[in-house]
Amino acid sequence: MNSSIVSSDWGIEAYMLLGLVVIVGIFLFSIMAKYISLWFQAFVSGTRIPIANIIGMSLRKIPPKVIVNARITAYKAGLKDVSVSDLETHFMAGGHVTEVVQALIAADKANIPLDWRRATAIDLAGRDLREAVQTSVYPKVIDCPNHAGYITGVSKDGIQINTRARVTVRTNIAQLVGGATEETIIARVGEGIVSAIGGSDTHLQVLESPQRISKLVLEKGLDSSTAFLILSIDIVELNLGENIGAKLRADKAESDKRIAQAEAEKRRAMAVAMEQENLAKVRDMEAKLVEAQAAVPIAMADAFRSGNLGIMDYMRIQNIESDTKMRKSIAEPEKGG
Repeated sequence: MNSSIVSSDWGIEAYMLLGLVVIVGIFLFSIMAKYISLWFQAFVSGTRIPIANIIGMSLRKIPPKVIVNARITAYKAGLKDVSVSDLETHFMAGGHVTEVVQALIAADKANIPLDWRRATAIDLAGRDLREAVQTSVYPKVIDCPNHAGYITGVSKDGIQINTRARVTVRTNIAQLVGGATEETIIARVGEGIVSAIGGSDTHLQVLESPQRISKLVLEKGLDSSTAFLILSIDIVELNLGENIGAKLRADKAESDKRIAQAEAEKRRAMAVAMEQENLAKVRDMEAKLVEAQAAVPIAMADAFRSGNLGIMDYMRIQNIESDTKMRKSIAEPEKGG
């Protein structure tokens, strides 16, 4: 009886142990299944990645599926130099592994020179690598200016010309890191257009041959040190603005007029001052004359006392004065005549 009870207890414990082993096995298998699946996927694709490496990715908090799929995609596309270690390093640096691999494949198919080191540098610099490669294959059109409005220049004859242009560019992969962006292209093209219009003798030259502006702008090499290569510059709109030359000449004439008026006023003021000064001199001379006339009777009285002037002499002087007054009265015109 006791032996049967002991055997039954051992049987229950054996079943429990077996069940525990099965549960643990199922749990471990469920954990290992995804790693085995990724390993098998890489194996049948010709890219042998050790399963320990795949497990290590998970422990390093790197999504194994992303790395394995990126490695398989790169290997199948002929990018055999891109290793698993490179993919892991770029992911841990904060890069976009899948986008970089896809961009490398697109560049390779389009015969655009792009290696892994430069691609990861561009991606880590914050540039959209896939868009850059697409722009290298399909050129991009940039409106200049990129908002409502015009680029305004003034020709030598003073006529204002408003311009809009379209710039066709493609990405310069070699200058993508550290190269200037679209805003610089727009600013340089605008500067070149203003310079080309300003160098024209008349506004008619600009209106007759807009391609002259494009040629002059392209010859300046405006895409140096930028992330783009300028393929063409097309003038899409030209219209006349104000006559700046006439306005400036009118402003100058008005300014000259004010200066002349100021000079005339200055001369008038000086003439008035001189006139007043002359009047003062006349009054001074009149005062001296009155003073001299007042001295005549005194001198005559002294002459009488000294015997130098007789009564007959005095009477002749009086007659002469009367005669002079009469002649003056006759010579003067009648009042109201």
